[in-house]
Formats: sequence, structure tokens, C-alpha cells
Amino acid sequence: MQIIYGLIIVLMLAGVIGAVVPGIPGTSLILLGIIIWGFIKGSFTAISIPLIVTGIVLLLSMGIDFLAAYWGAKKAGASKWGQIGSMIGLAVAFFGLLPPFLVVGGPLIGIFIGPLLGAIIGELIYRRNLVIAVKAGVGIVVGSLIGNIIQGCLALAAVILFVFTTYTQVFGG
Repeated sequence: MQIIYGLIIVLMLAGVIGAVVPGIPGTSLILLGIIIWGFIKGSFTAISIPLIVTGIVLLLSMGIDFLAAYWGAKKAGASKWGQIGSMIGLAVAFFGLLPPFLVVGGPLIGIFIGPLLGAIIGELIYRRNLVIAVKAGVGIVVGSLIGNIIQGCLALAAVILFVFTTYTQVFGG
């Protein structure tokens, strides 16, 4: 039982990493771990609080992701073109299609650089001003990074709550 519990905790910690790093499943892995534990124990009553909290964290994460990028874009004066460019840059980077990053860092580094380059290109197409484009691109990326950090903290709190409420089920108390 302890080995399975440890594997579930590892799955959940991967979810915490995924909450911070774009393109990797995050809070959904934590929720999956809680559900697996519920099936293993044969009862969801012992994990009802972590299950509810993680469900709320999952919903909050989606909202935070959108709002943080929007906030960063708004503070930096980005247009819709910059936001669309940022999303396209993220998609291109996620699949490792940014040539300079294929050799050094691959998609992981590209996930941070792609949205910046995409936002700058989008703003350049719309405004044709490099200074404004760079400012908007940085604003979008900074907003997204702040959102990812908040999501990571919420995900970590959900894992800690799970461990706090289930530890005695495995190791006695």
C-alpha cells in the first residue's frame, strides 16, 4: 500500500510541475491521483475534502491562466494580435518547431520563448512599432508566468492537503 501511495504522490508532484510548465498536464494529474486513491481505498469519504479542493483548484487554474495572460497583456498595452501571436508561438514552440531551440533546450525552452516571439510578431503585424511590440510581448509572457506560479502554488497546496488527510491511512497515526 505504501508503494502505491508513493507512486500516487509522485503522480501528483508531476501535476504540480505541470501546473507551472505550460503544455504538461497539471492539476488534472492531481485530481487523477486522488480518484485512484479513492478507488484503492474503496471509499471516497476519506478523501472528499481533497477531492473538492482539487476540483476547485482545477477550475481556478483555468481562470487564472486566462486572467493572468490577459492582465499582462492589458498592462503592457497588447492588442488581440499580440495575444493571438502569443498563442501561436506557444503552439509552435510546444511541438519543437522553433529552429534555434531544437538543439538547445528543445520544446521546454521554446515554450517560454515561443509566446514572446509570437506576441512580438503579432504586434509588429498590427502596429508596426518594434518598441511597443516588445513591450506587449514581454507583458503577455510575464502575465502568463505569474499565472503559472500561482497555479503551481494552488496545485502544491492541493497535494499537501491530500497528504495531510491521507497520511495516517497509510502509515498509521
